[in-house]
Amino acid sequence: MLPWKRALRPLSAFMLAVAVALVPAATATAESTAPAPTSGWNDYTCKPSAAHPRPVVLVHGTFGNSVDNWLALAPYLVKRGYCVFSLDYGQLPDVPFFHGLGPVDTSAEQLSAYVDRVLAATGATETDIVGHSQGGMMPRYYLKYLDGADKVNALVGIAPSNHGTTLGGLTKLLPYFPGAGDLLSEHTPALADQVAGSAFLTELNAGGDTVPGVRYTVIATRYDQVVTPYESQYLSGPNVRNVLLQDLCPVDLSEHVAIGVFDLIAYHEVANALDPAHAKPTTCASVFG
Repeated sequence: MLPWKRALRPLSAFMLAVAVALVPAATATAESTAPAPTSGWNDYTCKPSAAHPRPVVLVHGTFGNSVDNWLALAPYLVKRGYCVFSLDYGQLPDVPFFHGLGPVDTSAEQLSAYVDRVLAATGATETDIVGHSQGGMMPRYYLKYLDGADKVNALVGIAPSNHGTTLGGLTKLLPYFPGAGDLLSEHTPALADQVAGSAFLTELNAGGDTVPGVRYTVIATRYDQVVTPYESQYLSGPNVRNVLLQDLCPVDLSEHVAIGVFDLIAYHEVANALDPAHAKPTTCASVFG
């Protein structure tokens, strides 16, 4: 091996480490493998009400899991009368606790099976999906290529990686570090799939961002340091609403993790997206509502 190639190996590993460090994760703990807390969340005896006839499926982000990503939003929605469910997806062999790492198209197949399970348990004919980061983008593959549009009424993406990320420009350096892209693809396929311009995203967004029959909402923050530029999160097409958090509350400083993990202003807008007929204006005061 040429000396310069040997020297670049650590740089390739460094790029992978940077990507891992910047990808959002709710704090993973050993309890992540346990069932969701007994708060009415992931209750397969729950039957949707007339007021909220569709169960809500929560889809975590990269390096997240079905519990930690939703310790605030799941109870928030349960309190408002929704049947709420969350899944783990994208597991890699011998990698506990941290999920959402596998190829995104395979994760979409896992989501498809999970939605079928939720619909069978609740008796509903459609569900609504709320996802954070990769979890707001991955369901679009399910909708577009796995016949999910017939089973989903609305998709709400919180800081979703809809058109990939440059990680603040870092991914543009990958071609200059031989082997870095291969490291991402081999060890964390989902990261490689979410790099702006990836083959996966090119396929996903070919022919338009949306499919007929589904309502789309994107909730973004201008302080997002992971999915960059934040405008890349927005969708184009019919039945799309793109929302910037700071247009609702200018003093909200939430970044990529906070907007999904505990931001009550974002959650208020999620509730509006799930029930637009009874939507109430989202403002800074929504933290009290």
